[in-house]
Amino acid sequence: MNKNMAGNNYDFAVSLKKVSKIFTTGDETVNILNEADLEIKKGDTFAVTGESGTGKSTLLHIIGTLLKPDSGQVGYFGNSNIYSFSDAGLARFRNKNIGFVFQFHYLLNEFSCLENVAMPLFIRKDPKDKALKTARDYLCEMGLENRLNFKPYMLSGGEQQRAAVARALVCSPEVILMDEPTGNLDPRHAEKLHSIIIDLNKKYGKTLVVVTHDKEFSNMMEHKIKITGGTIEHIN
Repeated sequence: MNKNMAGNNYDFAVSLKKVSKIFTTGDETVNILNEADLEIKKGDTFAVTGESGTGKSTLLHIIGTLLKPDSGQVGYFGNSNIYSFSDAGLARFRNKNIGFVFQFHYLLNEFSCLENVAMPLFIRKDPKDKALKTARDYLCEMGLENRLNFKPYMLSGGEQQRAAVARALVCSPEVILMDEPTGNLDPRHAEKLHSIIIDLNKKYGKTLVVVTHDKEFSNMMEHKIKITGGTIEHIN
């Protein structure tokens, strides 16, 4: 940790300072983020809203250390710039501190539900028995105790997404990032998953940043933001 950034800044799970990102295709240049600033305190819940193509997923990927900004700094837990880490260091940090849930579950059909959820623990070389027990505990909490040995293709859409949430939690990350996590679900299953996601904050104090087009879901979050002209604007 950069000790100069400790103190008040350590209250922030994530901070973006003057972050810019430009995409170029052919003769067209799109300025997705233009010296954008954002501060997310530990335990906050943020909904990233707005029309398609405004940069919501790009913002999430930059926060999640999956996409490097062209300029600016992304800080975590008082460290002023996480992108100063090596690629290997970023991967270790991501595995330990950030959980991801996407619109598509990205579970691997050749593995059981239990093995899929334990995969991040296998990657960090936890003992197999311990990893499987931790994965089982989270799957049971998601109501999937009777689906442990099912392959992903044997699960319903709602069950697949709940398994994906369990996988995001298995390393006990502080920050959970979600990109349209209920976008492929019918209203009944979406509502059930909304409650599970909000409970992650209420029960465990997880910091949530969720990209969503669902107005009802975004209203459940403490903060709503959108990207306009490359700038992050607070809606509430």
